[in-house]
Amino acid sequence: MNPTQGFDIVTDAAQTFPKLIRTSARLYGESPAISLTSATGDTHSVSFVELDSRSAELARGLIARGVGKGSRVGFIYGNGPEFAVAFAAIARAGGIAVPISTLAKAHELVRILRQSDISGLLLQRSLLGKDYVQRLCDALPALVTATTPDLRLQQVPFLRWVVSTGPDLPVSIRDQQWLLSAAKSVSDELLREVESEVHSTDQVLEIYTSGSMAMPKGVKHCHGPMLQRTQYLCRMRPLPPGAEIMVGLPMFWVGGMMLFLLANWTAGAKTVCSEGTSTNSKIAMGSVLAKDDMFELPEGMTIWALGMTETLGPYSYADEMRAPGYPLCPPLDHIADGFEVRVADEDGKPVADGAVGEIQVRGYALTPGLHKMERDAYFTVDGYYHTGDLGQRDGKRIHFVGRDGDMIKTANSNVSPAEVEYELQQLDGIHSAYVVGIPDRERGQLLVAAVVPRDDAELDFADIQAQLTENLSSYKVPRAYVAISRDEVPMLPSNKVARRQIEAMMIEKLNR
Repeated sequence: MNPTQGFDIVTDAAQTFPKLIRTSARLYGESPAISLTSATGDTHSVSFVELDSRSAELARGLIARGVGKGSRVGFIYGNGPEFAVAFAAIARAGGIAVPISTLAKAHELVRILRQSDISGLLLQRSLLGKDYVQRLCDALPALVTATTPDLRLQQVPFLRWVVSTGPDLPVSIRDQQWLLSAAKSVSDELLREVESEVHSTDQVLEIYTSGSMAMPKGVKHCHGPMLQRTQYLCRMRPLPPGAEIMVGLPMFWVGGMMLFLLANWTAGAKTVCSEGTSTNSKIAMGSVLAKDDMFELPEGMTIWALGMTETLGPYSYADEMRAPGYPLCPPLDHIADGFEVRVADEDGKPVADGAVGEIQVRGYALTPGLHKMERDAYFTVDGYYHTGDLGQRDGKRIHFVGRDGDMIKTANSNVSPAEVEYELQQLDGIHSAYVVGIPDRERGQLLVAAVVPRDDAELDFADIQAQLTENLSSYKVPRAYVAISRDEVPMLPSNKVARRQIEAMMIEKLNR
């Protein structure tokens, strides 16, 4: 096979995931599609044909149990074949796949489950020694006392079933065999008819990321735009069928999903996963590293890009290293196919050359919306999305200069200060807390917290750290704390907290 032959055929045919899955199985057959090496060194691999057959079986089971067009189904899996099978099955049944971070602790998990309105949940039993059935029960205590697996839970009112594997499942959680046995009642002919009614404009994915408020933000995406972006990424990084690509990011976020799983699937490359996959902060946050660190990056990592979950990855990229006077990021010289980008003022008008404004983007692959949010909260009247990033126009170039707002980017992960502050303020002895990011060579921004004690309480920051670690993902836990009085909290004339002044205060108090 010509190295590009298969890719060209897939590109021509696949406007929906059911078509991609069947076409890839036909083109690449028994070639390995995805492998997983466990923490003990055991490796399990599945072929493109097996991905097709296994996802078809699970899709038939989902259909038999009531999943159809627009059904919202969540799944919690680490990188590997089970993740790919779950996503593919939900897509083939016409549903909306909602991947949930394996890093989410119980407090975060219940917020995502409620916000996402999922009706079903597929759950990996354990990963790296963590029992996800237990974590789910910690998030939803009613699961422990439930006497039936037909769920009616006030915490998550739309959730009707949970499926997992392994021994000693609580009564409220069904074994995966509940789906697989039901698959026998749905023929492949019926599955094909279901797939034929899946349209490129149908929503297929909703990725949850930190929002500007305490609630997580559900970013919607549809079949056609996702596959168009996948094909674009394949052109940016051409891969011959059979190439082996190590996954460097979690698949439950857009980087791992688009750059690795789907791009490899489309090109016929093998996706190589390990249970310990996590982000490499030096690679991911290269734009904020010192020059001496830049030359330590692995050979071949030369693409500099700016993107977000809402744009399914990079919407612009650069050819060169950082320009003098612009330390955060190389100049953005190229706009990805299908996108328009502008730097605008508060009235939505393009800024003059040399001026700073918000980077705004629109295009086919842009999210059609955020779950449970009004469109005018994040789109302009002429269809541009408010990225919250600040840029400076330099002719045809755009220089990234920072974030507009309070979202913190640490080690390539977005953190909502409001969410962390909420958890801090639930702890004994804390009156209020203010979480900010301060510059850090290693992580881009270091997450730190200024904490106001309640009634002169003596705060034990080691204990606070331990409690937060129980309730939040590791990247959301502050790395340093400072106790301040209520009088020390800086306020703006509008009676809002002056967060930039808190950042300066923390830099000074922590001797950064």
